[in-house]
Amino acid sequence: MTHPTKMQIDIVSDVVCPRCIIGYKHLEQALANLEGQIDAKLRWHPFELNPDMGPEGQELGEHIHEKYGLTPDQSAENRARIQTMGENAGFEIRFSSDSRIYNTFDAHRLLYWAGKKGKQTDLKLALFAAYFQEAENPGDHGVLKRCCEEVGLSPEEAADILASDKFASEVRAEEEEFKNAGITSVPTYVVNGKYAISGGHPPEVFEQALSEIARGVEEA
Repeated sequence: MTHPTKMQIDIVSDVVCPRCIIGYKHLEQALANLEGQIDAKLRWHPFELNPDMGPEGQELGEHIHEKYGLTPDQSAENRARIQTMGENAGFEIRFSSDSRIYNTFDAHRLLYWAGKKGKQTDLKLALFAAYFQEAENPGDHGVLKRCCEEVGLSPEEAADILASDKFASEVRAEEEEFKNAGITSVPTYVVNGKYAISGGHPPEVFEQALSEIARGVEEA
């Protein structure tokens, strides 16, 4: 009997990045298709799309115009396209005329902690849902504590972390590590520490790439 190939997949992403949740859902589908062939362990790593943004955030259309130069019509078309992609991936994404984008550093600190508790993917998905489906601020401490509680993490311990600078240096170190490795956009998936897959590809692209990597591992 052939044992599944063990695989480490490090996912560099931000919780306000729509292609990050779409890409994850595609990866999830690919891994389901490869069940019995690949035994993947996932780890999430921080990337801040807007590290200098204030706590109040910014109106999304204004932000997209400033950052990418898109007109309001182009921005609306882009949001509609992303919503369709999310729907096709099995994750509803809701945008509205007053959607905002936020800083996510504190969310990444809690995700680092959640990784130590075996709840990292659960918390990541809860934060994606809070932002993309409930239009909540993933930098708001109340939202963060509630998301932690939803996935079985202690809201009191989360509050203590948020009230301090705990895990700040660890998050900064990880951000720097992946930046130094040449990762400048998200999502990026690093497989077994050496193969990088960038972007929210369709499931079949992930499936093919992971199968090829698995074959290489078996032949090594």
